[in-house]
Amino acid sequence: MAEPVLVQIIGAPVACATGTTDTWRGVARYVAGQLTLRFGAGVRVVYTDLFDADCPPLPEGAQLPLVLVDGAIVSSGGKISVSLIRRAIEHQHEGSA
Repeated sequence: MAEPVLVQIIGAPVACATGTTDTWRGVARYVAGQLTLRFGAGVRVVYTDLFDADCPPLPEGAQLPLVLVDGAIVSSGGKISVSLIRRAIEHQHEGSA
């Protein structure tokens, strides 16, 4: 069985009136659920906080949230798009077929 496609979502806590919120972590959980419904064990979604020790190095000019699919930048900054990530995964599956 082939290794699952790795989707990495890198974010950070967002400042708000009451302190901080972990909005991107919640979005990452939603994205993981949607992608798992579509690809099952063929995808693995990992959320990493920018301040976590295991956060991968960010490419020059990257903005948060950063989404990588098997190491390739899918989006940098703005909103996290399930359909954009899905298309990148499908492209990976085509390349490995």
